[in-house]
Amino acid sequence: MRKRDLIKAMGRCAGLGLAALFVLSLAAVPAGAAEFKKEYKMQLNVGPTFYWGMGAVKFAELAKEKTGGRINIKPYFGSSLLKGHQLKSAQLVATGVIDCALESTINISPVISECNVFSLPFFINTYENLDKMENGKTGKAIFDAMEKKGLIGLAWGENGFRQVTNSKRAIRTPEDVKGMRLRVVGSPIFIDIFRQLGADPVDMNWGDAVTAFQQGVVDGQENPVGVLVPVQIWQYHKYATFWNYLVDPLIFYWNKKDWQAFPKDIKKALKEAALEAAEFEKALCRAGLDGEKSINLLKSKFKHTMDIPEPVKHMEAKGMTVTFLKDEERKAFIEATKPVFDKWVKELGSDLYEKAKADIKK
Repeated sequence: MRKRDLIKAMGRCAGLGLAALFVLSLAAVPAGAAEFKKEYKMQLNVGPTFYWGMGAVKFAELAKEKTGGRINIKPYFGSSLLKGHQLKSAQLVATGVIDCALESTINISPVISECNVFSLPFFINTYENLDKMENGKTGKAIFDAMEKKGLIGLAWGENGFRQVTNSKRAIRTPEDVKGMRLRVVGSPIFIDIFRQLGADPVDMNWGDAVTAFQQGVVDGQENPVGVLVPVQIWQYHKYATFWNYLVDPLIFYWNKKDWQAFPKDIKKALKEAALEAAEFEKALCRAGLDGEKSINLLKSKFKHTMDIPEPVKHMEAKGMTVTFLKDEERKAFIEATKPVFDKWVKELGSDLYEKAKADIKK
């Protein structure tokens, strides 16, 4: 009903009282306007200056644009919605306490155990293999598992291949890791990998880890480049080894119940927004690590220029010794971690593992 017609109708109904006016006011509300929340809360673990955080901001911007302002997503950074309990994201999104998330597969692996396929030591190794898995039967199997738990996977983002840094020595052989006290993610597979290599893995939050680095109580840690550069890891460690021992994909996901209630056009718009934001966020993580591919994509499609286009050279300029494993050296680590690999393949189930192998072979 147009405003002019509404005023005329209200005049005609002046003697009918408040009930008639209320009905008329409802008729003036656009269809579907009451279907959407004022704000959709989005959980992520890092701050807005990390590539992960920038991907969340991009998703929120694109979602608002593509839905004509009907869906307003607000990223909550630094696990503020979880009060420090980083592994609770999947549970809280599934129950609807939080609407959506951009989350690491490592952090949702306690709920979606299939995500541990990305943490099999020295299995994936390359961006090409990772992309094949995410876009193949492996990725579908993981999204299917998420749906059974009340989550809808929208797109694959990235935190990156995880590299190791330390203050003691360059790591080229399994023997070089022995005896090192290393801060790791608290996931059981990480603990298993480093214990198998003879290290002393320690699960602690980043603030405590920094203090431990400064005091010399902890020798090193492992993280992707997209984390190493923002935290200025060279302040604590001189040595970095790029070994791509496992990878940390991110997933854009939504509460299933709310997702199913959205009309088709909203679902389509949000899916498109997630895919585009994921493409942007992945390119940020890979820039300078996959030749010119991601840097060129950022410039041509997203009009974005990297502040640090060559992260390895940047780390070296800050005084770090950066080591890349040769094929023979990598084989030694593969052999050394084989017991852990075999254990976790059984945990995953042969079906998912075979899907991953088949995807990689394509």
